[in-house]
Parts: sequence; structure tokens; C-alpha cells
Amino acid sequence: MGTTRRIVNITLDNLDDLPWPCRQCVFWELDPVARQRAEDAGDPGLEKEAWISAALLEWGSCGKVCYVDEVPAAFAMYAPPSYVPRSVAFPTSPVSADAVLLMTARVLPDFAGTGLGRVMVQSVVKDLLRRGVRAVEVFGDTTWHRPECVLPADFLLSVGFKTVRPHHRYPRLRIELRNVLTWKEDVEAALEKLIDSMTPEGVPNPA
Repeated sequence: MGTTRRIVNITLDNLDDLPWPCRQCVFWELDPVARQRAEDAGDPGLEKEAWISAALLEWGSCGKVCYVDEVPAAFAMYAPPSYVPRSVAFPTSPVSADAVLLMTARVLPDFAGTGLGRVMVQSVVKDLLRRGVRAVEVFGDTTWHRPECVLPADFLLSVGFKTVRPHHRYPRLRIELRNVLTWKEDVEAALEKLIDSMTPEGVPNPA
């Protein structure tokens, strides 16, 4: 029996498939004061649900989750900067008015090193191309050493982003979607290559 894989939109129905602590994290969704208030109240996950609900109703798809053999393997979240209060706190803000912000992404440990991070960026690009978005921007971290809310700058450069606002810690990077039109066709091929690179032992058992 072959390995199955699928990438779907994040909705309220599958939000619980995000890994902990990402499921409870509202780093991007709230400004620092509101975030602290939510954490003090004891359940920031409710605020994340509210944010997802509002984004879906008002703007549309704001995240992707990838399943391999029905096991959550990776996710990515993105939205216009007006939906992301935390973005204005970065020294290289603001995000350009014509761009959608790639907030964060994560590959679960069992799938690290498989190229799934690149696949998730490609799936975001494919979605935004279809919706007529001109560019994606993202804040990178030049000192990244473990999974956090801000993505490593080196990874972002490796998948095609270019620095538009340099900074010693948090550069802002951008990718022009008109320059990556072929990614629409490459996403499925990249997924096939990813799965082909996995041995059966490398895919975790759903149990």
C-alpha cells in the first residue's frame, strides 16, 4: 500500500492538527499587549480560533496543513499584513501594501530534512497566485537555531526570497509571484519527490 499525502486549507475543523505549542500560539495574530492578556486569561487557543474564523470569512484561506498517511506533517500560515498585528513590531516593517505576509511555517520533527519546508512555501505561492496576489513577504531570523515563530533567513533565501529591507537580526524578504509562475505546476511534482525520498520506516505510524 503506497504512501498518501495531501495539502489542505487550515480551517476550524482541522486546527487541532497543528502541533503544540503552535495550536495555542497567538504571536502573530495579536499585538504584544493583547497576546499577554490572552495568555493571562489561560486559553490563547480561543483567540487563535477567533482569528482563523475572521480571516476565513473576510479574506479566505490563511493556512495550509500537509498530511502524510493522514499524519500531520507540516503547516504554514499567511495573511495580508492588516490581519497580522504583530508585524508592525518588527524593525523592518511595514510589509508592502501589495504583499501577503507569510507568518510562519513548521515541519514536524519526523519529517525534518525531507524538503517539506520548500513544498509548503510552494503550496502557499500556488494558492496566492490563483488569488491574484502580487508578492509574498516574510520576516526572517538570522540567528535562528530552533523552531520558533519567525522563520530562518537562510531557509527563506534558499527557496527564492530576496532581502528587501536588511537588518542584523530580522530582515524583511520578498518574492515576486510573477517570477515563480512555474511553481503552480511544480507543487505536485515536489510532493512526489518528497514521498519517493522517504523509506517506509521514515513515515510515522498514525497510532
